[in-house]
Amino acid sequence: MEMKPMKLLTEWTYEPTKIHRGYSKETLYIGLGNKDGKYSFEKRPVSEDMIEKFTGGRGFGLRLLWNAVKDGTKWNDPENEIVIAGGPFCGITQYPGAGKCYTVFLSPATKQTYNSNAGGYFAPFLKFSGFDALELQGKADRPVVVFIDGDNFKVQIFESTLEDINAYYVSEELHEYFSNNGADKHTISVVSSGIAARTTYCAGLNFSFYDTRRKAARLKQAGRGGGGTVLFDKNVIALVVKRTHFTGNENDVADLDTIQKIGVSLHKRIHDNDDKQCKMRSVGTAHLTEIMNDYELLPVDNYKFGHHKDIDNISSHAYQKLFTQGMADGCWYGCSLACAKAVDHFPLQTGPWKGKEVVVDGPEYETAASLGSTLGIFDPLWTVEANFYADHYGLDTITIGTGGAFVCECYELGLINKEDTHGLELNFGNKKDIMELIHRVASGADDFAIACGKGIAEAREYFAEHYGADLATMKKIGMEGQGLEVSEYRCQESIAQWGGYFLTLKGPQHDEAWLIFMDMVNKQLPTYKDKAEALFFFPCLRLWFSLQGLCKLPWNDIEPADNGLKYKGIEAAKVPEHFKNYIDIYTAITGRPLTPDGLILQSEKVYNFERIFNLRMGRGTSAYHEIPDRALGPVWEDEWNSRPEYFDEKLKEFGVDISGLSVKEKIAALQQNRRKQWEDLKMAVYKRRGWNKNGIPTMETVKRLGIDYPDVVELLKKHLKPEDEFEA
Repeated sequence: MEMKPMKLLTEWTYEPTKIHRGYSKETLYIGLGNKDGKYSFEKRPVSEDMIEKFTGGRGFGLRLLWNAVKDGTKWNDPENEIVIAGGPFCGITQYPGAGKCYTVFLSPATKQTYNSNAGGYFAPFLKFSGFDALELQGKADRPVVVFIDGDNFKVQIFESTLEDINAYYVSEELHEYFSNNGADKHTISVVSSGIAARTTYCAGLNFSFYDTRRKAARLKQAGRGGGGTVLFDKNVIALVVKRTHFTGNENDVADLDTIQKIGVSLHKRIHDNDDKQCKMRSVGTAHLTEIMNDYELLPVDNYKFGHHKDIDNISSHAYQKLFTQGMADGCWYGCSLACAKAVDHFPLQTGPWKGKEVVVDGPEYETAASLGSTLGIFDPLWTVEANFYADHYGLDTITIGTGGAFVCECYELGLINKEDTHGLELNFGNKKDIMELIHRVASGADDFAIACGKGIAEAREYFAEHYGADLATMKKIGMEGQGLEVSEYRCQESIAQWGGYFLTLKGPQHDEAWLIFMDMVNKQLPTYKDKAEALFFFPCLRLWFSLQGLCKLPWNDIEPADNGLKYKGIEAAKVPEHFKNYIDIYTAITGRPLTPDGLILQSEKVYNFERIFNLRMGRGTSAYHEIPDRALGPVWEDEWNSRPEYFDEKLKEFGVDISGLSVKEKIAALQQNRRKQWEDLKMAVYKRRGWNKNGIPTMETVKRLGIDYPDVVELLKKHLKPEDEFEA
């Protein structure tokens, strides 16, 4: 059915500023009023201090959000913003992976700042329309669509006539609606969520790009933290940007030749080595499933186990048969890594679109595991269908998978029953009923489904209060931290990865540090000092991509063939040749010199500012850096008995005499010793980061970084205590 015309509610025209050396130095502010029908628009300047201290992307988002909210602002208050920003790299086409942006907001899930990255065309088109960032604040008085017309330099707000708010429908309809008779759909990008945004805390944002070969809108997700929930709370059904005409040098870089030469070199490396390394162009990140299984790192049955006999069913070979091969699958121009895989002509078996053939993006590894092994399901067709509906409804796949696995274990332990679940038998591997749960969570079908959609931290409180479930048991097995579900790596045997998940800024998300192989497999981080150094350096390095508008995959998912021969340990993990590429390209774009230490310093400023921001929001202390028992080791006897000799040996390493101990006693002893290791790690990491024992950046650190703004200093004075200082 053809979409009905939308009523134009307001319009604002602007004079675009030309981008120069990666920046337009202007942001776009859109005020939606407070359900009073009054809209406002501004072009706001970007200062040199903002560029020097916050760089772009996530940094700009955090700074703009800081200025927008109050100390007591909640996620659903009007002053909360959604800020979308790329960075100086964003939009270049000469080097792979330069179409990313970060969305920053106060999260309904974590009750603090959150930032989530996405590909697609939105960020480059926003930038080419004249803006380094978009701020969206307030709440509209009716469902609206916001249209940024980068061709005619105006912003329009329409009253939505969309009959469905789910992502694939919204994206397809708006690509058509704002196109020139369908001929230029590829010049449009849409940000939307789905019906899950109405009741869940885990609704993400879908960023579209139009695939001209498949003739379909495809979606990339800023999935985590509940950005879609915030967008829906603002009564915004979609953000749309259009930019028809652009060149290969919209960023007006300082030295295009250098960027082109470095880009050509990486394109050749991808061509020559990808099939021998990670096979990103044929299977995307799904190649990780069998690797994780080989090293006991694949989450199975709510992270109880690390491998499974049916791994071949969900291996990269299984997904390669489903993914369409021989098509360029980049989500921004010039990305030859082309990891955005898709399943074409997929016939849906369930739900509101049952019987319809669709294009399904992915699954990527995180989804293959979260909507697969974590739930005890080893059926790629089931996972593809669950992947489609999660995207369509706006559900974050990691949250719904890890959260669903927690629910399954609660069911199998008898903490909840069939009456509580409204008839669902939620055993691991029960594909029919778990799929039904996904549909119910998205629609907010009943009290149980709504509780599940709020995430593990809130669901377990609900289960305890309403169903009498034991809260202590649920805290042991619930794989979450800071209100965020753990992503899909089993970290029990890597002390460094405990920190990579649970000593993070925003919760256990794999984008901050992935140190399992360095720590557990290659034994390159033997001391707490080594682990702390890695947990300082790699979060900063990975954060740097979020400042620039970059995807990290071209950094380390394709490497020089001799990288492991030339370099060892932390140095090898940096991928030094690519590390240097980014430094050289940054200078070639901006004209600003950058050293390796300067690169880390850029990130360190934002890392510490974000930590202080979370302190301002009532979080950001050591009390919110906690780890569940399941992340440290076995909780139940069947976990221990899956590898008894291995765990016995680990216990002996602590000097424990295991003779005569029951399995239950062994588990308690291992947990006790590993929790001591956790506390030792926490203190080592805090000290290396320049924080105190309570996990708060010290005054010395913020002054060294130049982020000692008066309001920052005032906040720290309220929280820093002499007894929390480390000895010199």
